[in-house]
Amino acid sequence: MTLEQSVALAPAQRALQLIGSDLTEKSLKLHLDGLPGVDAVGLEARAASFATRSIKTTSKLWALDTIIRLIDLTTLEGADTPGKVQSLVAKALNPDPTDQTTPRVAAVCVYGDMVPYAVEALGSAHAAGGTEGIQVAAVATAFPSGRASLDVKLADTRDAVAAGADEIDMVIDRGAFLSGRYGLVFDQIVAVKEACRRADGSYAHLKVILETGELNTYDNVRRASWLSILAGGDFIKTSTGKVQPAATLPVTLLMLQVVRDWHRLTGEKIGVKPAGGIRASKDAVRYLVTVAETVGEEWLRPELFRFGASSLLNDVLLQRQRMLSGHYSGPDYLTID
Repeated sequence: MTLEQSVALAPAQRALQLIGSDLTEKSLKLHLDGLPGVDAVGLEARAASFATRSIKTTSKLWALDTIIRLIDLTTLEGADTPGKVQSLVAKALNPDPTDQTTPRVAAVCVYGDMVPYAVEALGSAHAAGGTEGIQVAAVATAFPSGRASLDVKLADTRDAVAAGADEIDMVIDRGAFLSGRYGLVFDQIVAVKEACRRADGSYAHLKVILETGELNTYDNVRRASWLSILAGGDFIKTSTGKVQPAATLPVTLLMLQVVRDWHRLTGEKIGVKPAGGIRASKDAVRYLVTVAETVGEEWLRPELFRFGASSLLNDVLLQRQRMLSGHYSGPDYLTID
């Protein structure tokens, strides 16, 4: 069996083949701890270089529209209400009421108990079963801490999927990961992935949140990214947005490099979602450039890249309005050709 064929296997079988030994705590640790160390200086220099790229004037509107199409419009507050979720959905459906050419966002992201209200508010615009439209993403597994029993995490996931969630954003057990219990983290991701199964046998997409601000080192981010993909994650996501630092360009670049290496090895495309702290158009454009130059422009679609954001959309809409009116005040670092 080839490595390309291995992507069709169950996560445990796939990891077993790629690691090349029995799937045990020891073998996972040997594999993950044996990954090459990250050159932090080189990584940060590479990330900084993306701020110097030029974008032609004719491409700026494309960039702004692309950012909108990649946004998971998010509300994750304890004070969330059905009315707030309905308002969020209204904005997702019609981001700029003054310009009906404005694209819609990729998804709305809410707590699991808010999923029914999001589904109802979306109506026929809900991308149920992967159809064209707006997805409903739900955070689960005792978000944001992940401090709960596996039974609770699985029930949390199943409830959200049953309510109509198309995507599940789970958090890994950072305490287990940092103490070297990679097998436990692997098994939990596999179990959550199975809990994403719908009654018809299809699966909600699983985004695995690493909470990179708590992983402390780039080496840990690389290990956690590989572990999440081996366990069956469809996306790897930087952060919950509740811990600082949240998304950063160097960390996202590193995760994209892992995704690139995985694709070269297996032919499988894994998504990446930076979340938390991305508020300005100029910053989001840097991420677009980073994606295009690391994994290719084919990743610049909702199936493979998302921004987790609550306020980014406002700035993108403002810059878009200014551009269309001839008063664009976009980022200074973008050279106008």
